[in-house]
Amino acid sequence: MALIVQKFGGSSVKDAKHVMNVAKIVTGTYSAGNDVVVVVSAQGNTTDDLVSKAKEINPTPSSREMDMLMAAGEQISIALLAMAIEKLGFPAISLLGWQAGFATNSVYSSARIKFVKPDRIRSEIGKKNIVIVAGFQGTNKYDDVTTLGRGGSDTSAVAIAAALRADRCQIFTDVDGIYTADPRKIPTARKLDEITYDEMLELATLGAQVLNNRSVEMAKKYGIELEVLSSYKGIPGTIVKEVTKMEKMLVRGVTKDTDVARITIMDVPDVPGIAFKVFSRLAAKKINVDIILQSVGRDGNKDIAFTINKSSKEAAIDALSNSFSELENSKINCDTNVAKVSVVGAGMESHPGTAAKMFEALYEIDVNIQMISTSEIKISVLIDLEDADRAVHAIHRAFLPEQ
Repeated sequence: MALIVQKFGGSSVKDAKHVMNVAKIVTGTYSAGNDVVVVVSAQGNTTDDLVSKAKEINPTPSSREMDMLMAAGEQISIALLAMAIEKLGFPAISLLGWQAGFATNSVYSSARIKFVKPDRIRSEIGKKNIVIVAGFQGTNKYDDVTTLGRGGSDTSAVAIAAALRADRCQIFTDVDGIYTADPRKIPTARKLDEITYDEMLELATLGAQVLNNRSVEMAKKYGIELEVLSSYKGIPGTIVKEVTKMEKMLVRGVTKDTDVARITIMDVPDVPGIAFKVFSRLAAKKINVDIILQSVGRDGNKDIAFTINKSSKEAAIDALSNSFSELENSKINCDTNVAKVSVVGAGMESHPGTAAKMFEALYEIDVNIQMISTSEIKISVLIDLEDADRAVHAIHRAFLPEQ
């Protein structure tokens, strides 16, 4: 008998038919002799609908009240799933985040989990109940409801698995595993049997939307084995774990990220400490910076370019424009017509020619590279947005030709 945590996203429980399908998957796992804890997201477009309702009342609602509203979506899902499981003749109980023991910090709308005290969950498992937990939420030190931000239900599931020392954490989605590229756009994309935490973390960070990067970080930290699999196909998925089998394939995935803006600061004084001042201002605004490029100084000036998320562009420009005397003669430009395309695979640094092959693939389709970033397991390039899909096709074909 094993303890298994199963997470189902909004598309998996979007209506009554899908809720009953999830109930059958859960009860099938339970009937096999396992203890089961289920984490569920809000149904379908519920979150978007709730946001729209809030905007109708107040265009700029407080983060605290938005969290109170957003948490309602998961409450609906867990109750409906518990009813479906009961209808099938199995014992079930639904728990909100606070009932399941989720304690978070007080950053509304993007809270971080401080700890999970799963006493209630353990008690219900001891009563042979299937425990259904609302993902994406917890409470802070003021007993206020908080939400975990994008991908919060994935993070909730991994946190529960860690707290309970579960044997496996299964993430059910609308795809049947991790692919070398988006199979909806690249027909030749291959499903991976296994992938390392580091590779999956890079893919998630670089635009792959199957798993949230925070959940992968937590899984790696606590050694939780993840399985990504389909809610609709009864077949094995992709295992995410520390060490995978040796395979011939070097590149594990090709990703595209269009949520990118490039900020360019031209004519920056070429003096010591200017980079520190620029990026410390951005850090103070909690703006994450990815690719950075600095030109060679000429005539006492240089250019600095970097990429950030599109949603941070106004804050970044404001941080660099206000009360920053060193930049008073500089020009700040923002370009959102860009995309970041990346290849990911462990051991890249020990395989000469990987970058050359990627750049050759782009050259052959006449795509210009604007910026480059590398690490031990990834190479990313910044290109024009209109070239992104062609670039992914070409790079995937170069590294993973059709079999």
